[in-house]
Parts: sequence; C-alpha cells; structure tokens
Amino acid sequence: MSECHLCLLGLIALSSLLTGVSGEDDVHVFISSGEDVRLPCNNALHDALPRCKSTTWNYNSHSAAVELIGLGKEMKDTERQKRLSLGSDCSLNIRKISTEDYGLYFCQQWTETGTRLRPDARVYLHVLHISSSQTQISSGLSVTLSCRLYSYPRVSCDDSGRSGGIHLFWVNRAGVKLNISDSRYQRSSSSDRCIISLNTTLLNEDHNREWRCEVTQGDKVKSSVTFTVKSPGEKTSPLSVLDAHNVNIKDCLCQKLRN
Repeated sequence: MSECHLCLLGLIALSSLLTGVSGEDDVHVFISSGEDVRLPCNNALHDALPRCKSTTWNYNSHSAAVELIGLGKEMKDTERQKRLSLGSDCSLNIRKISTEDYGLYFCQQWTETGTRLRPDARVYLHVLHISSSQTQISSGLSVTLSCRLYSYPRVSCDDSGRSGGIHLFWVNRAGVKLNISDSRYQRSSSSDRCIISLNTTLLNEDHNREWRCEVTQGDKVKSSVTFTVKSPGEKTSPLSVLDAHNVNIKDCLCQKLRN
C-alpha cells in the first residue's frame, strides 16, 4: 500500500474518532486478559472482491490510528501484530489479549485507489484484568487484589448496583456478591478509572479459594476473571502467584453499550 494511501487512512480514521460518538451500531466486546477474541466486521463485502481484499482494520487507544490489516493483508512487523489474523468473514482475531490491546478498532472497506466503499464498522474492546499486591502467597499475609476494566474512551463504573451502566463486583465461587458487612474484606473502588480492589488477610483454609471479579452491564455478566490462591511449591508456579481462570462470555459480541 502506498505511503499516500496510508496517510489518507490515518486522516480519515482520526477524523472519525474526533467527530464521532458511540453509535447504536457500534459493537462492544468484553474479554478477560489472556483470552483469544474475535472482533466482527459488520460492513464486510462478501460478494464483490476475493477474500476480504477490500478490508482494512485500524486501531486506536491514544488518538493515533495504527493500521493492523491493509486491504486484506496481515502485517507482521511487530510482536503485537504477530498475534493478529484475519478471519474468513473479515473479522479480526487476536490471540492472548493483554491490557494493552484495549481500545477502539474499526473495520473499513476500500478500493485499491483509495475510495471508501462503506461507513466504518466500529468495535470497542474492553479488557478485564486482576493484579495482586503480593508475588508470594501464604497464610497470614495481607493481600490486595485489584480488578480493572481497561476501556477507551474511559467509561465510568462502580459496584453500587445501579441499573443501566457498567459495574464491577467481587463474588465468591457460587457467584454471590461478597458480603460488605464481612470484616474479613475491605473493598475500595475508583469509578472514574473502573477499578475495584479487595483487601484481606489470608487464612490456612484459603488454599485454592477463588475470588472472582465480574463486569456487568445492567443485569448481564459480560466477562469475569478469577484469582485462585496457590500454596508455595505447587508445580504450577514456584512463587505461587495466581492461577487466572479467564471466562469469556460468548454472547457479548452482540451486546450494545448504552450511553
């Protein structure tokens, strides 16, 4: 693809970001870190050109557009792009999602001469991730688990349970919200950064105990990630950091975020 064409793509992509708002046709995908994800391209041409030859995927999280797929051709210039592939339906597949992958992805249809064929199809990728204040876990230690939803543009969320928007909750193995009156747990949250933290002192019986963080929209669970306490010396990790069991809610691709 010519340098001029790349410049044109960048200008149009940036213009759509600066002037557009989240529309009713935009797709919002919620995924936990470490999972594989498929981002749908809802404006793909399936009958005019061979196998996604008109499809270009761009990505933005910091007001700078980056081309990932150019006219159906996968780019392998960086380690990040080596995790990308184009599906037969022109969807964008990303392996082993990291917290740096969150942001806005947009699928575009172009001719080789630089004429845009259809309006952009925009996909917002939200990534859920747990981090721990301790690298070595043992009974008697105080540990803080921080669950964060990475989103661009930044969304507001909390654990208040108000209807409508996006919320983060800590739940037990049975999926029941942790009791706020339980003196074992101290919780804190930052709604503007979409973070909810859980602090507790580990007990002997906490070995293999799971604490799960869920992200919901309204009454629907979009994704969840689980922290499991492991004792030192277990073959899964000599430091017994955490065993992250990431859960991908399969039907989240079709959900639309309400303003």
